[in-house]
Amino acid sequence: MTVLHTIAQLRNAVAAARNAGGTIALVPTMGALHDGHGSLIRSARDHADLVVVSVFVNPTQFDDPSDLAAYPRTLDDDARAAAAAGADIVFAPSAAEIYPDGFATTVALRGALTQTLEGAERGVGHFDGVTTVVAKLITICSPDLACFGEKDAQQLAVVRRMVDDLNLPVRIVACPTVRDSDGLAMSSRNRRLSPAQREAALALPRALADAADGVRSGRLSDPAELEQDGLAQLHAAGMQPAYLRAVDPATFEAVTRLDRPVLIVGAARIGDVRLIDNLSAAPAALDSTRPTPVQTAEAVTA
Repeated sequence: MTVLHTIAQLRNAVAAARNAGGTIALVPTMGALHDGHGSLIRSARDHADLVVVSVFVNPTQFDDPSDLAAYPRTLDDDARAAAAAGADIVFAPSAAEIYPDGFATTVALRGALTQTLEGAERGVGHFDGVTTVVAKLITICSPDLACFGEKDAQQLAVVRRMVDDLNLPVRIVACPTVRDSDGLAMSSRNRRLSPAQREAALALPRALADAADGVRSGRLSDPAELEQDGLAQLHAAGMQPAYLRAVDPATFEAVTRLDRPVLIVGAARIGDVRLIDNLSAAPAALDSTRPTPVQTAEAVTA
């Protein structure tokens, strides 16, 4: 496996693979790799001849400078983890390589999809930063496919819409959320949690699982009740919730009834660590492919 730092180096490597008839997969990351990223890399390995993992802490998608400063940067460990999962190349550019002096272009998606939930909480510049860097990485790498995790569901929807709107010749592959044995969705931010904070953070997947069970069983029919119950669980655990609600899986707009498939999304802080998660749910009569709940009071599932 090779670590590359410049756009020219990556383009040369991709061109060589193309000339040999190979297919290319891109796995965009901000580093601090964990097994959730590993699952993306393994999925890419299943679909392509050359797997490129980008490791770039993108400054333009952070609304909080302290969050950017605290974000883990562990390139040597990331390179080892990427190699173990099957990557061929780690592309680790500097900020100056991606955003050189005079850089003046932003790829911006407008509309409800980027203005609600994470867009509202983190500011419109957050998704502008995401779409700009992803568009640039796709342009640099020219992959046949790019793998993204379903944990960042709104980001996934935004990237898909951007790719469709710009007719970018890349297939977006969605990979299931990977969870630790206690049910917490894997995140690079988890390593900043103390043991006590991690225990408290389990309230997020548990609240989502409880809400999803309520939708499936018919116990919950009012989205406002679902939101109220979920927020109460997060508050009781000592978390500071930003939101917990049922939304349309395509538009991410809040639903008015729970009689159809929904995505239950949540975000909350514990200390200075912000976590997000989500679960799909549908009434039992419609739910022919019921997903396994991530965490309940009685059992833990991975």
